[in-house]
Amino acid sequence: MATRQLTFEAHGGADLTRGTIFFVGTATLVIRYAGFTVLTDPNFLHHGQSVRLGYGLRSRRLTDPALEIDALPPLDLVVLSHLHEDHWDRVAEERLPRSLPVATTPHAAASLHDKGFVWAQPLATWETLDCAKGAARLRVTAMPGRHGPRLVSRLLPPVMGSLLEFETVDGRQLLRLYITGDTLVDDRIREIRARCADIDIALLHLGGTRVLGVLLTMDGRQGADLMRIVQPRLAIPIHYDDYPIFTSPLSNFQEAVSEAGLSDRVHYLLRGDTFTFQTPHGRFARTA
Repeated sequence: MATRQLTFEAHGGADLTRGTIFFVGTATLVIRYAGFTVLTDPNFLHHGQSVRLGYGLRSRRLTDPALEIDALPPLDLVVLSHLHEDHWDRVAEERLPRSLPVATTPHAAASLHDKGFVWAQPLATWETLDCAKGAARLRVTAMPGRHGPRLVSRLLPPVMGSLLEFETVDGRQLLRLYITGDTLVDDRIREIRARCADIDIALLHLGGTRVLGVLLTMDGRQGADLMRIVQPRLAIPIHYDDYPIFTSPLSNFQEAVSEAGLSDRVHYLLRGDTFTFQTPHGRFARTA
């Protein structure tokens, strides 16, 4: 398993006891913990604006982002699951600094390099990017993902999930955060549990995205299935109502987790909400 390395300059001491996840919309999050600020899948288009999905297909956004791109805090890293425009839109491409590191698939990294994002970091499945900043470390590992049924997925941009592991400089684990990316549940998802036990928070890309009737992302039932397989301490659903191609409403997931007896392990965020967590004594604790 290959490893890449980045070092960031630290300004002051990092808080290792508390962190936040801010939900911008779609799959866009601002994660702040251990001195790191990470942006995921930047989608800052507004209500009524369209994204291109390839093969002449478009979808018009139904919501507004809860934060404008110019209001973002200083970023250390972008984690990008794949190169679809509802995950990396033209606003991000125009406004994010070209010097900003982007951890993503080799396919997306090559495209971003061509557009001037010289620090795009290509990660094949199970490859890791090690980030150092002061007294903390962040390891970003590419997780398996399949954007649709096997034959259809070959026509779509390659996708990855991401495991964000925050540690102290001496290797003490603080937090394991898994972002599914746009994937369906298949046998490779089971390998995540075998390789990466003790996941604290899982951020689930739901929505039951369908294009021409083909399911491309997890619907509510699959989201509950993934929770059973990966067994995170807490799951947060995202990516479920921003575009008409999302055909499985959040209520489907709520019903599925209720039937599975998993409701007490789910936290729901609205756009603009912040989830605050704590890691006292090096262990994740839910606080909001």
